[in-house]
Amino acid sequence: MTHISDVAIDLFARDGFDDTSVDDIAAAAGIARRTVFRYYPSKNAIAWGDFDIYLDELRTLLDAIPADLTIADALQRALVDFNSVPGTELPRHRRRMSLLLGVPALQAHSMLMYAEWRQVIAQFCARRLDVDANSPLPQTIAWMTLGTALAAYEQWLASPDVDLNALLIAGGRTLSEGVAALG
Repeated sequence: MTHISDVAIDLFARDGFDDTSVDDIAAAAGIARRTVFRYYPSKNAIAWGDFDIYLDELRTLLDAIPADLTIADALQRALVDFNSVPGTELPRHRRRMSLLLGVPALQAHSMLMYAEWRQVIAQFCARRLDVDANSPLPQTIAWMTLGTALAAYEQWLASPDVDLNALLIAGGRTLSEGVAALG
């Protein structure tokens, strides 16, 4: 599955998202078109790669955070850890995030994916706060956390010399201070 997404990201970056067909992706990956659809329901989903697996990893990461760590500090840690990318993967990750944040055809699909990500964060906060995950406070914190991540990514994409982890740490610190102020 990762191979298909990696091939697609390279094609999208080279030829443009709109000008790359699923047939192009299948041919470049050396597989049949139907095989692509066995793993991904749409071309838009291919750009997100194995996001369901990453969401599971985020859940696991949050579950492993000690209960004595404040929600604010837990989210700061999770934000940085979840978005940490090995140096060898940074160029492809930059291409992927550039597509996800910059291609209009992907932005609507991205909102669906962000909703799933936010729900993982809201569920974690709800457990810690002993409230429903759909209540305003965990939902607000989830939106704040997503906003922090997206701000870091936008800055990283605009300034290639800036370290993504440094941006996430700085943003996470601001998030942590903001969430801590909520009580």
